[in-house]
Amino acid sequence: MTTVAVPGISTTAAALRRLYFGRFAFAIVWAAVTFPLAKHLNPLTAALLVLYPLFDVAAAIVDVRASRATGSPTLLYVNVAISLLAAVGLGIAGASGVPAVLRVWGAWAVVAGLVQLIVGVTRRKMGGQWPMIISGGLSVLAGGSFIAAAAADNPALTNAIGYAIPGAIFFLIAAIRLGRTAKGN
Repeated sequence: MTTVAVPGISTTAAALRRLYFGRFAFAIVWAAVTFPLAKHLNPLTAALLVLYPLFDVAAAIVDVRASRATGSPTLLYVNVAISLLAAVGLGIAGASGVPAVLRVWGAWAVVAGLVQLIVGVTRRKMGGQWPMIISGGLSVLAGGSFIAAAAADNPALTNAIGYAIPGAIFFLIAAIRLGRTAKGN
């Protein structure tokens, strides 16, 4: 697919490309550190769970700054608010047990996934956004599965933590695909 050079798009694409590579690296490292701790919900595990949406807040703020020239950042501000609420909710839920954590994590995945999907659709002209659109849709489905898993006899955090890995891969693919647009093609 060829993209048309529009003022600001190549600059935005380059910034998003760097951001997406950073999000890929963070998610992989976070999952590698958090997954071995997922068997037990303790203060360290709870802190790592809170860290993930806080990183999402920081990434959304970087995205807002990078994207001002190419569109309205309203949905990105929504994502900041949702992720802040998720971080607070996970902090509280961590004291209540795995089912509460899964419910909060799932609700966050659903709403943040919808936002990601819509943002990806609005950025299609930039190129490289199909991975973000697919990832957003999958996040909605995964979030629903986390909420459902909270009602299981022995709910586990492993799937919620594993959720970061496909997201990381989609960010990597999107970053690679944005390369052409970032070069001003």
